[in-house]
Amino acid sequence: MKEIIDALGMQRSLRRITHEIIEHNKGIEDIVLVGIKTRGEVLAKRLCEHIAQVEGKQLECYALDVFHWRDDHVNPSPLPKAKLPVKDKKVILVDDVLFKGRTVRAAMDAIMYFGRAKEIQLAVLVDRGHRELPIRADYIGKNIPSSIDEIIKVKVKEIDGSDGVYILN
Repeated sequence: MKEIIDALGMQRSLRRITHEIIEHNKGIEDIVLVGIKTRGEVLAKRLCEHIAQVEGKQLECYALDVFHWRDDHVNPSPLPKAKLPVKDKKVILVDDVLFKGRTVRAAMDAIMYFGRAKEIQLAVLVDRGHRELPIRADYIGKNIPSSIDEIIKVKVKEIDGSDGVYILN
């Protein structure tokens, strides 16, 4: 296991993404952040904190479990009972690693199920390529070219006890 981004590098990437989100959207009006469980949820919360520090206003931040909408499960889980207030909002979807694009596609299906968003943008800590669907991130912490056989693992202190991005061969 080789570390490719340390804790400080993660923090820098998230701060840069914060400023890119604010600049691209000309502020933070009508924006909600939605983190894809599990580590995307943690990263979305961190982005919300950074945005609050910069803008002086707290954004709504939600977690999204996309299991029901995944296309690789034979028996999908029941629809969630929780609501996600995304109707007519700019949704910034947050995930740790963008790989083939299937998790993001499932997340977009879920968001549309909960209400027609005004716009969906995507923020990822790592983009590793190898897309199977025409999905791209609007905000990227770091592009990490990798082979299809390698595994990119993001660790966050809230779950794993430390921050970092690792590549496993």
